[in-house]
Amino acid sequence: QVQFVESGGGLVQPGGSLRLSCAASGIIFSLNAMGWYRQAPGKQRELVGVINRGGSTTYADSVKGRFTISRDNAKNTVYLQMNSLKPEDTAVYYCNAAGGGVPLFDSWGQGTQVTVSS
Repeated sequence: QVQFVESGGGLVQPGGSLRLSCAASGIIFSLNAMGWYRQAPGKQRELVGVINRGGSTTYADSVKGRFTISRDNAKNTVYLQMNSLKPEDTAVYYCNAAGGGVPLFDSWGQGTQVTVSS
């Protein structure tokens, strides 16, 4: 059974930083590109960025230069380092295996809430 468990969210002031983690199970983690997605209130879920099997990354324009995705295949875990956070980054953040940026599995985790506010 595929499972994603996100953690690390919280309340942070504008300009602050957070590091999110996502532990995956039920997939051959090292063979999958992994994506981070987010959903703000009243909006559709959107792609934040992807890390491929080799460690190359791509990002949405809105987070480029501020967010960094990394992975630890030994721990089946993908990370999202978020710096210079803005109020518009407020959302629930999710991970999923990704194919061309498209999430591969219908089973999403509970997500982790990130709130950027003073």
